[in-house]
Amino acid sequence: MEHTGIIVGLDIGTTKIAAIVGRRNEFGKVEILGKGRSESLGVMRGMVANIEKTVASIKEAVAEAEAISGVEISDVHVGIAGQHIKSMQHRGMITRNSTVDEIGQSDIDSITEDMYRLAMPPGEEIIHVIPQEFIVDNEQGIKDPIGMSGIRLEANCHIITGLITAANNIQKCVSKAGLKTVDLILEPLASAEAVLTEEEKEAGVVLVDIGGGTTDVAIFQDGIIRHTAVIPFGGNVITDDIKEGCSIIRNQAELLKVKFGSALAKQMKENEIVSIPGLRGREPKEISVKNLAAIIQARMEEIIENVYYEIKSSGFEKKLIAGIVITGGGSQLKHVTQLVEYITGMDTRIGYPNEHLGKGMDEVKSPMYATGVGLVIKGLQDVEREMRRAKNTLKPSEKAETSEPTRKKGRWFDIFKNTISDEDDDPTM
Repeated sequence: MEHTGIIVGLDIGTTKIAAIVGRRNEFGKVEILGKGRSESLGVMRGMVANIEKTVASIKEAVAEAEAISGVEISDVHVGIAGQHIKSMQHRGMITRNSTVDEIGQSDIDSITEDMYRLAMPPGEEIIHVIPQEFIVDNEQGIKDPIGMSGIRLEANCHIITGLITAANNIQKCVSKAGLKTVDLILEPLASAEAVLTEEEKEAGVVLVDIGGGTTDVAIFQDGIIRHTAVIPFGGNVITDDIKEGCSIIRNQAELLKVKFGSALAKQMKENEIVSIPGLRGREPKEISVKNLAAIIQARMEEIIENVYYEIKSSGFEKKLIAGIVITGGGSQLKHVTQLVEYITGMDTRIGYPNEHLGKGMDEVKSPMYATGVGLVIKGLQDVEREMRRAKNTLKPSEKAETSEPTRKKGRWFDIFKNTISDEDDDPTM
């Protein structure tokens, strides 16, 4: 499918599984050909809890996307999140043999590959290595060293790690659904591609993706990713709070949150009442909209405080000129931007994934599809980078050897291949 220029993003979320099919149009925008959505029954807080239910949900979403787009889906770019995700900074270095030869992409790849060999705690593996800035012979602050001369090349890298088992479970679900994982991409990075502008990344911005099970945070400054974090709270916790606080069933709590919920209790009228049908002939239950907003506000304040802690611990609190961009399903809650501005004191806007999209499929321009659209964009960027790399290869005989993407997948994919081949060889399975 990649050779036809069509990319499929698979967002395996806690509340929904979304499959989005897209390609680059003649104007350089991303054209969405189709989307499929199903209820996510086997995922908790961004991690697979039931493989069979997750496989069924993936198949349902992919079948709908295939029907709408008319594309047979085989390869997918999959998002990964969950509270096991961690990030850290590390500096890599290589010593080159010649000052005459220019620094090339192969030198940057060499540093990146070395980062994947860092010793990790047992059970953890590196997902992404993102070079932030380079140092050439002690000259600092270089964003792109290609074409320069120098002996000592250093790179400050942002390294994102996660549990092997969590990624393995995602890979198993995708494989059992009859699909092939091309790449695993951290969900906040994908969402950032969909909703942030280059100017915002340059000025300094915080992306907050409020999903069903997790809230993802990504901080950019000077055009560089500076900090990533996953907070294990999301919209589902708010729904559970409404269920407990109002003594109603979960489906009613979710409908109340979506239709009448607000993140600011003081914005709601005292005398506004919602009537909930009773169970099995019981009397209807009356719920004050102001009380509902108070329950929601209490939990939203906790989520935002966690986000604000991540902003302060990153060390970039005073350098984020563009403020905060909120996306994900939780961003559609009324008055959420006002509450974020009140707690953090930072300018806030809602992020819609229409920055890079062409005309058509207006439904995917909702914040809840930001991650899925971002996965398509990241997939397109990888394929285009790979094509440029093959094009720039000097010797024609070497062009056949440039099939490996610039951004390595880490050792996870070797583990996946071994796991799947072992299962195929096992006669008992």
